[in-house]
Amino acid sequence: MDPITTEKHSAVAVIRPRASLRIIEVDTVAPSDGEILIRVEWTASTPLNLHNADGGLLITPPYIMSGDFAGTVVAVGDLSSSNLSQATCNLKVGDQVFGFAYAKQEHRPQQEYITIPAYLCSKLPKGLKPQEAVTVPSNFVTAMHTITTDLGLALPWPRPKDWTPKESQRNAPILVWGAGSSVGHYSLQVLKFWGYRRVIAVASARHHSRLRRLGASVLFDYGQVDVIAQIKERYEHIPYFIDCIGSVQGTLTPLSKIAGSGSVVAVMLPVIVAHASAAEAPEYEMDVSKVLAGQWQQGVELRGVRTHFYTQNDLFKYHLQPEIMPELLAQGSIEVNKQRLVEGESLLVRAEKALGLLREGQVRGEKLIWRVAE
Repeated sequence: MDPITTEKHSAVAVIRPRASLRIIEVDTVAPSDGEILIRVEWTASTPLNLHNADGGLLITPPYIMSGDFAGTVVAVGDLSSSNLSQATCNLKVGDQVFGFAYAKQEHRPQQEYITIPAYLCSKLPKGLKPQEAVTVPSNFVTAMHTITTDLGLALPWPRPKDWTPKESQRNAPILVWGAGSSVGHYSLQVLKFWGYRRVIAVASARHHSRLRRLGASVLFDYGQVDVIAQIKERYEHIPYFIDCIGSVQGTLTPLSKIAGSGSVVAVMLPVIVAHASAAEAPEYEMDVSKVLAGQWQQGVELRGVRTHFYTQNDLFKYHLQPEIMPELLAQGSIEVNKQRLVEGESLLVRAEKALGLLREGQVRGEKLIWRVAE
């Protein structure tokens, strides 16, 4: 089949919140200037997919869900714009690529073909399998965006040979709560690569050896009843926090007892007020200032992380996925997530299975990956 002349293809869609997913037929969009058409072979499910499907968060049905993809370029528009990186301009039909796309229906990868701005992907580095690469983009982008935009820490690119963070930041503790998550996995590695050494990881003890290897200097087990007291006893003040989960009870309540005046707390959105289950719909809050109002110390700055705005930074827009991400992977400065393959006899079955695993809370320290186009 010639994909350029394929007028329609199959996509997984949310028809209404908490209803079964459905396969719909959608138009295959030919690439315009600056765009490429990709046959999607792999995708990786994210918590946002569950928020879309169960909570109806930020969607208008029928809604094709966003996330990570790996696939093959099948058509290319004019990539001669001076804004594009050289890596993007060099993309051609037949290249294996991976990336993270979200804004429009034709961008979102739970469908057989996507048409995206070419800066939303990268050519697959040598030695990396597509099903490994697909675990990286959304969480790597989230980590980079959170650290720069929300914490205000410098991550210069290209990183100068002898560059180190300024002393006031290099020696400042940075606490990552939920460090065993995918966002935590990349946050630790990014901070390590750019020379931030006092990184505190709060995670289940079963993840501690991996997290120490990835860059954590001190580790705490959130399962211990006195974990808050342990952290406060060791650190008089922690200026930077990353909440990788964004749960009122699970993460924000303990953080509200640790953060002090002058602390910046970057929180993954949406904030989960009540988790989804087979019987109950989830509850969310998008305004972090309304979460535990009156329970934070005066002078704590709460910031809701909005990864989808990362392209407001021109360096990141044109270089983060096409250049920075594959370079760090190729040189071994970041490692991919552990993968968990979701199998099934059809596209719909695989999508439903992945969503079910997220809903049931059965994903720990790994990324769910599954085939899209066969």
